[in-house]
Amino acid sequence: MRALLTLSLLVAARASAWPVDWMHDVEPGKERFIRLPKLDWFEVEDPKVAQLEWLADSGELLISGLKAGRTTVLLGAEGRVAAWRIRVGARPLQDEAATKVAQKACPDLRLTPLDEVRLTVTAHDEACRAALLTLFQTDVVEARALEVTFSQEVLQAQLKDLQKAYDTVAKGKVKARYVGAGLVLTGVVTTADYRKVLWETLRRSLGRFALDDQLEVLAPPAAPADAGPPKTEPVRR
Repeated sequence: MRALLTLSLLVAARASAWPVDWMHDVEPGKERFIRLPKLDWFEVEDPKVAQLEWLADSGELLISGLKAGRTTVLLGAEGRVAAWRIRVGARPLQDEAATKVAQKACPDLRLTPLDEVRLTVTAHDEACRAALLTLFQTDVVEARALEVTFSQEVLQAQLKDLQKAYDTVAKGKVKARYVGAGLVLTGVVTTADYRKVLWETLRRSLGRFALDDQLEVLAPPAAPADAGPPKTEPVRR
């Protein structure tokens, strides 16, 4: 199966956060090709579930289903990032309990499956934000079909959570702040630290925030001539 996606589906103008930007299904032992105009890098959260390979000559991303399960992938192109969910032989995950908790914590949450914007909600306090973080990790909605309004209280709580995570994974080298609803990141990091920062942004944020990424990413040291192609390492939680 081959699918043609526009560049905007891969490198949305906003930073990745829950929910994912796109979901793709493949059966165990099968392959799926996704045509993309460009891909600079990718990182698979659980490479035991799915394996990805970028075919630069044909401009396609090959997804190979290894075993039944679900995994998240970060993809980067031209300085922008998106998050995909790969479902290998797995049905869409709909958690009724998580939905009920979110509806109770966020009274104006509205699900309208037939509309272009399928979920609208106001994140008005920390209890609501926590409930939405859980709900958005299911398959209830993709990011492009979501509309979230944030209170100042929620943005400050989220910023505190993100900064604490950045301090841990990047050893204090990243500073975060909000300008309006835009998340601004500054600092000097290695490529490995940068990827960790992106994963934490995904795991701890709601919606797709405008990201003013001012991080300086240091180039990795040159590999020996006989070292072979670079390898994508699994992401450890």
